[in-house]
Amino acid sequence: MINNQSRIFIAGHKGMLGSSILRTLRKKGYKNLITIEKKKLDLRNQLLVKNFFEEKKPHAVIIAAAKVGGIKANMNYPAEFIYDNLQIQSNLISTSYNNKVKKLILFGSSCIYPKNLKKPIKENQMMTGPLEETNDSYSIAKIAGIKMIEAFNKQYKKRYICLMPCNLFGPNDNYDANNSHFLPALIKKIYLASKKKNKVVKLWGTGKPLREVLYVDEVGEACEYFLRKKTNSHLINIGSHTEKTIKDFAKKVRKKIDPSVNIKFDNNKKLDGVKRKKLDINLAKKYGWKSKMNFDETLEMTIEDFKRKYC
Repeated sequence: MINNQSRIFIAGHKGMLGSSILRTLRKKGYKNLITIEKKKLDLRNQLLVKNFFEEKKPHAVIIAAAKVGGIKANMNYPAEFIYDNLQIQSNLISTSYNNKVKKLILFGSSCIYPKNLKKPIKENQMMTGPLEETNDSYSIAKIAGIKMIEAFNKQYKKRYICLMPCNLFGPNDNYDANNSHFLPALIKKIYLASKKKNKVVKLWGTGKPLREVLYVDEVGEACEYFLRKKTNSHLINIGSHTEKTIKDFAKKVRKKIDPSVNIKFDNNKKLDGVKRKKLDINLAKKYGWKSKMNFDETLEMTIEDFKRKYC
């Protein structure tokens, strides 16, 4: 049983999700949290990971480490996205098993699901259709991680789980112009446009695709909840009730930054990605977890965090 005294390794503690999990666990009184800088431990190196685990002897492992990026990064660097993520997951999952880790949580993304599902997506719909081509390397790597956990649970009687969140936003996000996800990209581009004379922002795609979003600290709370929770499911969606078109999200961001900014989309349909990615979150609710997010409040907090750190 995992408790406040358990040794918990958070892989990827410097990223948006990992740093949120670290904050959440510290706030809740966990005493033995294990972290290490990326430059000191290459998670793609099996021998280094093995030696680290033998030294630290974690009871639980949280895999928030991954190579992630927006639509253009996925299109431009597919080899790195599939190789790095396969290596990181495989090393951490197999080394966890070999070192008798009691609980493991792998984080993925809603992009693991087929691209043409119109209704909220249930966990059992993974691998029922073709993936979105723009990020299939990342998706396939994450699906492999899920299937690996399923296999280890089946063969070795483990209770490792995968939590699949929707699009996340919040403190410590990536605001790189070419590699960020859509919401931080909107925040940065609209903010920069607000400082121009003509106040025009040009955005990718048509603005029509629907996206579900969740504040990252909600996922930190979900992680802590499922660390302690016994489940019979190895794959659980973590989502919210906030779903809008990208155009509507852009208008929300504009309203909070500068209502006079003029939004223009380039109408390149290739940069739209999937038309809809809404998760069915009934399984998480069945286990007793649901989002409490107030989107307007958390968006404002995120914008203020962006201004403090990057402006």
